Amino acid sequence: MDAVGFKPICCGGREDAELLAEASGGAVALNDVNPVWLRPPVAPYTAAMIEGRTVDVALVREKFTQLRAAHAAVIVEGAGGWLVPVARNFLMADLAAEFALPVLVVAANRLGVINHTLLTVAAIQARGLRCVGVLLNQVQSPADDDAAVLTNASVLGELLDVPLLGEVIFGAEALPPALSKLAV
Repeated sequence: MDAVGFKPICCGGREDAELLAEASGGAVALNDVNPVWLRPPVAPYTAAMIEGRTVDVALVREKFTQLRAAHAAVIVEGAGGWLVPVARNFLMADLAAEFALPVLVVAANRLGVINHTLLTVAAIQARGLRCVGVLLNQVQSPADDDAAVLTNASVLGELLDVPLLGEVIFGAEALPPALSKLAV
């Protein structure tokens, strides 16, 4: 399938965007994969204030439109979370809504993720967008007795009204099988 990644706004390191550009096999240049790069590793709106500039949302729209016209699928990676501010009156959620994107929630598997995930899924659905599922991500090697990490998946599996697609285990090289079957 002719699919490319798009990380419209990147704050801090640009490694994710570089990997997406590389994965395109040369089909997409880094500045097209990631048209807005802010150096401070904070929310885009905050990073832009620190750098004394504003996020060029029009450029993001333009690059997304070009990628969508040139490729069968564009997979968009957000930055910072569903309600993170991109500009004073523009959230990451506004971008997803404007592009009418289905949304996959990737949530850090740790204490607090149940609340965070349920709120995020509810906010996505409240905007009338389709949440295709939730993927838990272990962001660090858990302690053997970390009750939250050990139980979050089963509790979310019970409470969510969207699929829990699995969990990316810290350091694992393979993704959960359900992701390969995900059709958005």
